[in-house]
Amino acid sequence: MAVLTTPVTTALRRWHKPLLIHSAFMGVLIVVSLIGLLVDSRTLGGESVWVKPLKFGISFAAYGLTLAWLLSKLVKGRRAGWWFGTVFAVSGLLDVVVIAAAAAAGTFSHFNTSDDALNTVVQTTFKYFVPLLFLANVAIGIVVLLQRAGDRGVRAALATGLPIASAGMLIIFLLFGYTAQTERTDVNSTQQSVPMKGSHSVGTDVSSGDGMAITGWNLAGGDIRVPHFIGLHGIHLLLLLAVGLSAMAARRAWLRDERVRARLVGIVAAGYTGVFVITTWQALRGQSVADPDLATVTALLVVLAATGAAATTVVRRAIGNASAAQPQR
Repeated sequence: MAVLTTPVTTALRRWHKPLLIHSAFMGVLIVVSLIGLLVDSRTLGGESVWVKPLKFGISFAAYGLTLAWLLSKLVKGRRAGWWFGTVFAVSGLLDVVVIAAAAAAGTFSHFNTSDDALNTVVQTTFKYFVPLLFLANVAIGIVVLLQRAGDRGVRAALATGLPIASAGMLIIFLLFGYTAQTERTDVNSTQQSVPMKGSHSVGTDVSSGDGMAITGWNLAGGDIRVPHFIGLHGIHLLLLLAVGLSAMAARRAWLRDERVRARLVGIVAAGYTGVFVITTWQALRGQSVADPDLATVTALLVVLAATGAAATTVVRRAIGNASAAQPQR
């Protein structure tokens, strides 16, 4: 029987299969978590036990699909890229599996220091596979930097987005320097006491204040998850920008020069990096993302103004060059 093929299925066949499997599992987890939100009334830390698996599923699904597509575009180092992608897929899958298992059991996956069998598996998995996840992402970034083919705007998005994403992953390790000595006791979904050490919050009790809707970020003090999220998903913003500029080039003559698109992506990446650094600085000072002080606001305004000025300069110059290149009537 003939197999129906389309341009989409043909393209997907070239994508990195382990990462596609990885993302497919995350899709299943998203569905299971959404059902859990509806039918399971258990809570953990003031929110449904299924919120954390849902957030991790969405994040890893998006990132896994991005890498699966990216690795299909490699010209140099394809074999190395395949192996690094596979390490990322396996490591990410195992990390999220234990997070989901802890959630299903109604207990904490992160910062849990209890000695029961499930938590031993969870913490051992984190110990070995979180660093592998980070190193695989860095390695993929290095392979991407070796590429010279393709649209310059997209290459600029990848060359800047992957390092930003790696920094977003690395920021989590700052937890050990700022909150690792914070010992406390929390209760799981069955109201049993669970010994905990460390937290995502800085400068405030992890349980104080209300968390931000959807994200759960601490609004009473600093929260490392803010720059972690910003850094991790910067690559998606930059890729969307690069693709959008490329699409606009069909109607805007000044965008048809790939160098212009690459410069604009680079400028936005620099500004985005500034925001990442500022939100990291803000979190480490124990300041809520929803209540910035004058120093934080000033720093953000400076970054936004510099980014806007640089982008305006590039656009004006590109428009002028495009006008000058048009034939005179």
